[in-house]
Amino acid sequence: MDSTPPSPTDPQPVPHKRRPRYRGTHPRRFNEKYKELDPQKNPDLIEKVIASGKTPAGTHRPIMVDEILRVLAPRPGQVAVDCTLGYGGHSSQILPRLLPGGRLIGIDTDPLEIVKTEARLRAQHPALPHEALTVCHTNFAALPRVLGENGLAGADLILADLGCSSMQLDDPTRGFSYKLDGPLDLRMNPDKGRPASEWLGTVDEAQLARVLTDNADQTNAAPLAAAILRAHAQQPLRRTGQLARVVMQTLPRNASDDERKDVARRVFQALRIEVNAEYQVLDSLLRTLPDCLNPGGCIAILTFHSGEDRRVKHAFRDAHAAGRYTEISTDVLRPTPEEIHSNPRASSAKLRFARR
Repeated sequence: MDSTPPSPTDPQPVPHKRRPRYRGTHPRRFNEKYKELDPQKNPDLIEKVIASGKTPAGTHRPIMVDEILRVLAPRPGQVAVDCTLGYGGHSSQILPRLLPGGRLIGIDTDPLEIVKTEARLRAQHPALPHEALTVCHTNFAALPRVLGENGLAGADLILADLGCSSMQLDDPTRGFSYKLDGPLDLRMNPDKGRPASEWLGTVDEAQLARVLTDNADQTNAAPLAAAILRAHAQQPLRRTGQLARVVMQTLPRNASDDERKDVARRVFQALRIEVNAEYQVLDSLLRTLPDCLNPGGCIAILTFHSGEDRRVKHAFRDAHAAGRYTEISTDVLRPTPEEIHSNPRASSAKLRFARR
């Protein structure tokens, strides 16, 4: 037997690294769901999670895909714009219908997801010509500029899904949900603007109450605003869990758990809209949309709460009356009961469309 000691230059064995552990029999925390976070290696698990009516961690399930495809009716050779690329679920269905000869431009303000989504779309469609997909990291209010920079006078199809992606909601490090403790951030682009924790230190009770009313139709906005800012003055609210506790403790003792959760959800929605200036950005998009469509082109917008839907409804109506659209949807389209049962996050979705 060779007893020669190993040379220091010999390759050293790689120590075994144990997989992440979680408490109990099922993973609870986002970063513990390592199998869901690697869907390509665990397709059976992903199918099981989806079949249970849930969204696998780190992914997003596109909503009303069939209805959007019927409205937009993408055809070979057309130019489509997905103003909210997100996880790429809608684009993955639209893109192959544009070929041959067509192209899709995907816009998203989230720098953390856009790179992964482009790679995912190209992997899903390995024969895709490189020029058929263009990804732009910007806000969709910049749509006219994006079209110009790509040598386009307009697009044939435009889609805007105004919902918050599951990748953002479910990841506690993004600070979007009252259900998960994390930094109170709420920014779509964490490289720009102020997180919600800092924004709270810049407003008074009247301003915060207005935000809660305008952005989430919150009925008891004044006492909520007073309680939130009083707590923030005593100890700055840096975590989502801190804010959620303050909100829930402000409600009457006889309030149900569902009522407390609904109010917390509305508060987080209102702050997210304000921190990201979502209404201002949406209003800017709605003003320029008719000029961004080619004649005969179609725009479809998916909304998830009344503030968004009112803006889209009124903008479409006013532009139609001014002759800028030839047709608008007279009735809002909703998800089927089957889709809502399969994906509860679709329950509040509303789809409207307009044609030039």
